Amino acid sequence: MAPRYQHPAMPVPGEYPSDAPRMGGARLSATIDWRSVLVDVDLQRIVERALRSSRDLRMAVLRVQEARALRGIQRAEQFPNIAASVTVNRARTPGELNLARRSLVTDSYQVGLGVATWELDFWGRIRNLDVAAIESYLATQAARRAFTVSLVAQVADAWLQQCELERRLELARSTLRTRQESYRIFTRRFEEGASTRLELTQVETLLTQAEMLVAQLEQARAANSHALRLLIGDDMDVPSRPDVFQDDTEPVRPLQAGLPSELLVQRPDIIAAEHELRAAHANVGAARAAFFPSVTLTGSFGTASAELNGLFEAGTRAWAFTPVITLPIFTGGRLRSSLELAQVRRHLAIASYELTIQAAFRDVADALSAHRWLDEQVRIQRKALRALTERAYLAQLRYDSGAASYLEVLDAQRDLLNAEQALVQVQRALLSSRVALFAALGGGALGAGE
Repeated sequence: MAPRYQHPAMPVPGEYPSDAPRMGGARLSATIDWRSVLVDVDLQRIVERALRSSRDLRMAVLRVQEARALRGIQRAEQFPNIAASVTVNRARTPGELNLARRSLVTDSYQVGLGVATWELDFWGRIRNLDVAAIESYLATQAARRAFTVSLVAQVADAWLQQCELERRLELARSTLRTRQESYRIFTRRFEEGASTRLELTQVETLLTQAEMLVAQLEQARAANSHALRLLIGDDMDVPSRPDVFQDDTEPVRPLQAGLPSELLVQRPDIIAAEHELRAAHANVGAARAAFFPSVTLTGSFGTASAELNGLFEAGTRAWAFTPVITLPIFTGGRLRSSLELAQVRRHLAIASYELTIQAAFRDVADALSAHRWLDEQVRIQRKALRALTERAYLAQLRYDSGAASYLEVLDAQRDLLNAEQALVQVQRALLSSRVALFAALGGGALGAGE
């Protein structure tokens, strides 16, 4: 009764856009562990703790167990429900209701086995409902894996942001110490008449800007630390790692994207969407089977006696067998509406499946494009930082020799600080794009606790 399942065509091109070229590195697959991508030891330890302690992940696991139990309930509908029963009946009949014209007290005892309303599944209604329950369970399991991949990526990205803020804070504090010393020197020079009030206020402006930046970064670091602890699900002590953005470190390795068709077997959200689609097909079959006659059996077998001690004597055998055939004739359009609903839900499942594939294609393309252009931005920003460092040095020399005003030094130092901060931000964004690609490709192997 269920429509024949056909795998929908991929509604995306066979290649990623030209501005999203393939990256170098390993090809992510179900056999590659996430630790081979997130290679930093501290990051691995934090992710492992999150996989053990996250309450959201625990809820996802419980939903899988819930779906498995529901499937077990549905599977039981295929088998007869056999129950043993022991019945003791004692009744008093008034004299007005019997021929003897006197009240009677009667006893009856019965022991037996019974089958309660077992439907013979000639048309596959119950089998299709069982298939739908299986597919829903598998979809829930795939959704739990998708959440696990998302959790790993969120923890890695939050950790990278924490490292970025710590590195930026380290640079800002270093600049603050330098400007505090400059302010002390200019204050002394102003007191001795060797410097003007304007120069002192310019130095003070630089100092207050550095103080404001440090305060802003402290706030951002605290907020990100709270978010990271919530993701981990535990009050874990996250070590400070401002060294992550040094040139010789690579906490997240690059990956090859492969082809869009590989997402069908690697992305757990696509796998979940396909299971939901298969479940919708099975529900259509169950709705069609409801139009046909249903055959149910009810029966019992045992012994019955008016005396307890004669319950198992010869001649006390009792049985009943009641087959029932039910043919729907008039249901007020309920069956037709149920079939229409199942068919609409199947079309919705197809659209959802295709949309999931398109979203996965975009995720990978975005991550590849981001990596390409962020890598270019890192190169440009490093070049700009070298130029601004030289500029600040030359501006200070010009001021010391009396060839320029302190305003030129002020502008050079302000631009240098902004360039230092921007470089760390772009470096973090580049590593985050690798994490995003890791999640977009399906997350690889997640280990025994996946």
